[in-house]
Amino acid sequence: MSDTVKISCKNLWQLFGKGAHGFLDKHQRDPSDAELASAGLIAAVRDVSFDVYAGEILVIMGLSGSGKSTLVRCLTRLIEPSAGQVLFNGVDLLQASRRSLTDIRRRKMGMVFQHFGLLPHRTVLDNIAFPLEIQNVPKATRLAKASELVATVGLEGREHNFPRELSGGQQQRVGIARSLIGECDVWFLDEPFSALDPLIRREMQDEFVSLQSRLNKTIVFVTHDFDEAVRLGNRIAIMKDGRLAQIGTAEELLMTPANDYVKKFVQYAPRAKLISTQKIMAPANPGDFSLAGKQNVIRNTDVLENIARRVIEADRALPVVDAAGLLVGQVSREHLARALFQ
Repeated sequence: MSDTVKISCKNLWQLFGKGAHGFLDKHQRDPSDAELASAGLIAAVRDVSFDVYAGEILVIMGLSGSGKSTLVRCLTRLIEPSAGQVLFNGVDLLQASRRSLTDIRRRKMGMVFQHFGLLPHRTVLDNIAFPLEIQNVPKATRLAKASELVATVGLEGREHNFPRELSGGQQQRVGIARSLIGECDVWFLDEPFSALDPLIRREMQDEFVSLQSRLNKTIVFVTHDFDEAVRLGNRIAIMKDGRLAQIGTAEELLMTPANDYVKKFVQYAPRAKLISTQKIMAPANPGDFSLAGKQNVIRNTDVLENIARRVIEADRALPVVDAAGLLVGQVSREHLARALFQ
C-alpha cells in the first residue's frame, strides 16, 4: 500500500425519492431525519468521505440496510449519487461523460458481485474473455489472456466447461478472472463469497489473498463478516444508517472505537490476534531493564497472542523494543489482561 490516493470520496449522498437534488441544496446538504421523512426521501448514503490508497484493500462493512452496497455502486456510478464527488485518479467520475465513464469501467475497473452473472451458453474461457470481446480485441489475443487467467485462479482443465458444470466456488473463480482480464486499476467486490459454503468460502479467501500478493490491486471489498474483513483488509470502514461510523485498521477499531455502535460491532473480534504490543505498553525507565538477554524482550509489533505466555509467566513487566532494538516501553500481566478482557 502506498501514500497515493487512488479513489477519493467526498461528501457523498444518495437519496431515493423525488426531488433529491433540490432537497439537498435547500437544506445546505445537512438535512435532519425528520426533514428527510417529511419529504418522503430515504437516505441510503449520508455525507460519506474517505480515501482509498493505491495497493490498499479497504473493506466496507455494515448490517443489512447500512448502505454499504449502495455506496460501492455510487463509487462506480452504477447508481447516480445525489451529491458529492468521487475522484478516480483525480478525475471526478460524477462529472465524466457517459462515454468516458464507460471507457473507465471497461479498462480501469474490475467488478465482482455476489451473483456471478456468468453467461450460461459460454464456456469458462469464453466467459473470462468476454470483456475483451466487448472491446473488440482480436479473438486469439483475448483467448490467450483468458488462458493465463484460468491458471491464475486455479481452473486448469475446466477451460471448456459451461457454468452449470462448475461448483459455486469454481463459478466464483470465473467471475474473478473475468473481472481481472482488463488489467483493471481498481477492483470492486460486493460480498463475492457470501453465497458460498464455509469451507469453499475460506478457500476463496485464501485464493484472494494469494492473488493480491501477486497483483497488488487497489480493492474496495464489501462484506458483513468481520472475520473476513480482518483476514483481507488493510483498513475497515463501518457503515450505519448510511453514514460512515468509523474507518481504520482492525486494531484501531478495537482499541479506540468511535462510538457504542462500533464497540458492539467488534466486541467478538479475536483481540489477541489483532492488538499489537505497542497499543498496550506503558512507559519504561531504561535503568529498570537489561536488554542483554533476548528471551524476555518483546517487540512493539508483536501481537498479544505471541507474547501472552511470556508475559503471564514472568515475575515482572517485560521490556518492549522497536525495530532498532531500542527500549520503547514495558508490558505487564495487568496490561495484557486489560487489553484482552476489557
